[in-house]
Amino acid sequence: MKITSVNVRIAESADSKMKGIASVIVDDCFAIHDIRIIDGEKGLFTAMPSRKTSSGEYRDVAHPITSDCRQLFNDAILEEYNKQLQSKTSE
Repeated sequence: MKITSVNVRIAESADSKMKGIASVIVDDCFAIHDIRIIDGEKGLFTAMPSRKTSSGEYRDVAHPITSDCRQLFNDAILEEYNKQLQSKTSE
């Protein structure tokens, strides 16, 4: 599996814990949208797309199964986020 494209939209509100939204394309054939970039207590992390169940809990719609795969997504998304943030601040 290879992440072939990452698109990040930086959040408008700097005060929010949600810093952006990402879309990822895997192997040029599978897209995952609405991956959130969150500023948590231990720094930035990604949260996969989820929906609210009838019991009020949130469940991921799509998510990595292994920690290596999760790290691959996290690294690619945060790298692109930092590039976008850097280009935004240099304008």
